[in-house]
Amino acid sequence: MSRTDRRRWRSARTVADLGELMALWLEGTLPSRPGYQPCCGPDEETEHLVPVLAALCRAGYITTCSQPGLVGIGFDGRWWEQRAAVELVITAPAALHRLLDAARAAGMLVRVNDDRHGGVQDQHVIATTCDGEPITAFGGRIGRADMAIQWPGLDRGLYDQVAHGTYVSVVAPEYGPAGERLWEALRPLTKSRQTC
Repeated sequence: MSRTDRRRWRSARTVADLGELMALWLEGTLPSRPGYQPCCGPDEETEHLVPVLAALCRAGYITTCSQPGLVGIGFDGRWWEQRAAVELVITAPAALHRLLDAARAAGMLVRVNDDRHGGVQDQHVIATTCDGEPITAFGGRIGRADMAIQWPGLDRGLYDQVAHGTYVSVVAPEYGPAGERLWEALRPLTKSRQTC
């Protein structure tokens, strides 16, 4: 990551600042983000998700990982099935409740990982298979080592907020394009900025 980018991320003091920087990275305005390959934007497959992901970030729902719903023959000639999924960190309790309500009302699979409030640690959901074998999962325990890898270089106070936030994974129950309804289910959350 360039010194300029590193300074920009280090200058973020609030979750709103972090959300704006994540949105700019998603939109291609900011070349690098912490915990990701320098000077690399989101994967090509997520290009159509950028508007909703950036809007979620600006609304106080910091997206950390996402994928579209896909089914078909992959680059390697094997059969791939992928559920639409997103992982977010939320620091405002009201925003968390809105997310959980919206996702559950839409019939999505929801996994909550919150060390602060009773140590809730839901089991992961397989989100991608290749020839029927599990490849990736969303949810599951997020440890301190994961935090250090995902958010290096943040201001200490902001890092503490994010590291102690609630991590939520929302996964479409169906594989493939039918699961793309996930993004419409989350779109209402983007209508207003949260005070974080």
